[in-house]
Amino acid sequence: MGYYIKVEPDVKIYVEDLNPEGEKTILFLHGWPLSHNAYEYQFNQLPKMGYRCIGIDTRGFGNSDRPWHGYDYDRLSDDVRAVVEALNIKNFTLGGHSMGGAIAIRYMTRHNGCGVAKLALFGAAAPSVTRRPDFPYGLPKEDVTQFIQQTYNDRPKMLQGVGDIFFFQYLTGPFADWFLQLGLQAAGWSTAMCAATFRDESLFADLGRIRVPTLILHGIHDKVCLFPLGIAQKEGIRNSRLVPFKYSGHGLFYDERDKFNMELTQFIEE
Repeated sequence: MGYYIKVEPDVKIYVEDLNPEGEKTILFLHGWPLSHNAYEYQFNQLPKMGYRCIGIDTRGFGNSDRPWHGYDYDRLSDDVRAVVEALNIKNFTLGGHSMGGAIAIRYMTRHNGCGVAKLALFGAAAPSVTRRPDFPYGLPKEDVTQFIQQTYNDRPKMLQGVGDIFFFQYLTGPFADWFLQLGLQAAGWSTAMCAATFRDESLFADLGRIRVPTLILHGIHDKVCLFPLGIAQKEGIRNSRLVPFKYSGHGLFYDERDKFNMELTQFIEE
């Protein structure tokens, strides 16, 4: 079931709601520059196991509206709060990949984890995607700036380059084409503005304010959000557990999809 939820007077967010009768709910936030469809290999399986799976298209991506404004973590987490309130979901697991993980972390602090029983982070873009004087583990800022410049000059080529480093396992040509199309659904301006957000914003202060059980899944071959980010999340979030994915890159939800689904559902059932 797909529908739109108004989060601002002029902005509607697309939501896919699978198995609304499921006993336990998982709210998925996708990464840059994708859409909720990136979780296809979770949505194929988890509803069959009795879970209600809700996928949000971040503003500017997928089927959501593509306004000129609102691409900082505060506004993006406000969008999530609007969806949570509209659907009246409670006691759910909030899962976020890459930039979606950063939005999930900001939601936990800005909105006091409203409705969230457990948090799951997948190759999350936190506490900082880029290197800083006191955090030498991210990408050079210049690399992310290059993504932004390429977005404005040749976005399809930029997206193809991201796809080339996104996964660790072998991909077929048709899968790579499908993955490229997910990124092309977004607007160029939202793609660039969100890249500027994860280049410039940080979540160091947010980590220590998370109070719910947290699962951290992170590919050791991740070339986008490097594995030390997962270690930093584990050190910063109390009551958290880090599970390294030995055969995954950034796209661990596909690289090791069976292990991903197993780890996530076991965590929910604990």
